[in-house]
Order: sequence, then C-alpha cells, then structure tokens
Amino acid sequence: MEEWIVVYKTSMLEATIIKGKFESEDIPVRLKYEAVGNIYGITTDGLGEVKILVPKSFRDKAKQIIEEAKPE
Repeated sequence: MEEWIVVYKTSMLEATIIKGKFESEDIPVRLKYEAVGNIYGITTDGLGEVKILVPKSFRDKAKQIIEEAKPE
C-alpha cells in the first residue's frame, strides 16, 4: 500500500477543480478537510482548508498540474 501525501492546501472550490483535473489525468486523489469549516464556510486557523492528497508516486505529476493551473 502506497503512502498518500499532501501536494496542496486550498479552499473547497479550488480543491474540487484540482480534483477534477487530477482525475482526468488518471491521478488518484483524495480531499481531506474538517467538516465544520466546510459547513460554515470558515477559513481561519485551518478550518475550511482542504488538503489535496495523492499517492507518493504521483507527486511530481500532480505538482506540475497545479503549477500549470496557477495564474501568472
């Protein structure tokens, strides 16, 4: 069983978009977040923050996709 690692931290909206991009590139992806932050839309002290995780072997490909998606 391969280790899953955090490749990015963001809001739920952006995490959902990135998740879709990863899935279209056949990258396994999981989102990890605290439910209370998502329910109330709180984004302070880590609440509302979404961690995007991928298997370690997909780290480089995932980070490349994130970098390409960032606005300049």
